[in-house]
Amino acid sequence: MLTPLQVKLGRTALGLGLRELASAAGVAPSTITRFETGKGGMHTGTLERVQKVLEDGGIIFIAADSSHGPGIRMKAPGS
Repeated sequence: MLTPLQVKLGRTALGLGLRELASAAGVAPSTITRFETGKGGMHTGTLERVQKVLEDGGIIFIAADSSHGPGIRMKAPGS
């Protein structure tokens, strides 16, 4: 499951504003804002749409492990 920080980092890395991500994912901008600020959750289907938009833009989400927290990375150009 994506964390609010991963969504914000992914959005920022792609240069997407809140409204742009919300529009691309078919959700209200306030939904993205609440999630990123930790003031509310997101339904699974909604979070999956947000994740797809970010992944289609080139974001790879990295799960937490025993020594590191969750994060993101960018796909290599041309991959």
